[in-house]
Amino acid sequence: MAQFHFDPDTYLEMVRSEVRDYDTLQGEVERATRALDRAGALRTLDLGAGTGSTSLAVLRARPAARLVLVDENPGMLAVARDVLAAANVEDVIVADLSDPLPEGPFDLVVSALAIHHLDGGAKQALFARVHASLRPGGRFVMADVVVPDDAADAVTPLTPDYDKPDRAADLLAWLQAATFRTDCVWAARDLAVFVADRSEASGVTSRPA
Repeated sequence: MAQFHFDPDTYLEMVRSEVRDYDTLQGEVERATRALDRAGALRTLDLGAGTGSTSLAVLRARPAARLVLVDENPGMLAVARDVLAAANVEDVIVADLSDPLPEGPFDLVVSALAIHHLDGGAKQALFARVHASLRPGGRFVMADVVVPDDAADAVTPLTPDYDKPDRAADLLAWLQAATFRTDCVWAARDLAVFVADRSEASGVTSRPA
């Protein structure tokens, strides 16, 4: 799962060249953030934050959001610190997506082009941890590579044993198994954006295991 081979200075250019609808994908993250029915500054966890593009999408929708950034590549996080306003950044954490999540609760959890590096079992475990970290009524927005129904739609370059996408139907089922109310709100070829909401009635765990 190591991402240290990515060059933080050229990462965004590389992603845009390889992921055809990258900017649309981030626009959908912005739209899902804007649609969250919650007032005030959203405490937001960005999983696989990279150089901060997804957090910037959140800030376009909610300029006062408070961000906790998680990535395993410290160089990427250093770039994210530079592009994000210091007033918005609550914490920056070097960690793997299989590690325990930072202390919640959060109003919003976002992740773009990161969770597909986990295998199916690790994805399911992460979804349970994300659910536990959200406040009742909180939202999880996942934008990622998926295995398309038509093999001709698999257009995003992938590395065997490093990239481990799953079918959208499986991701929806695993999110539902974690007791999210979820939907795939956008899809194009082998990319998809999922919105998963935690029920208002459920309790919250501030330190997910």
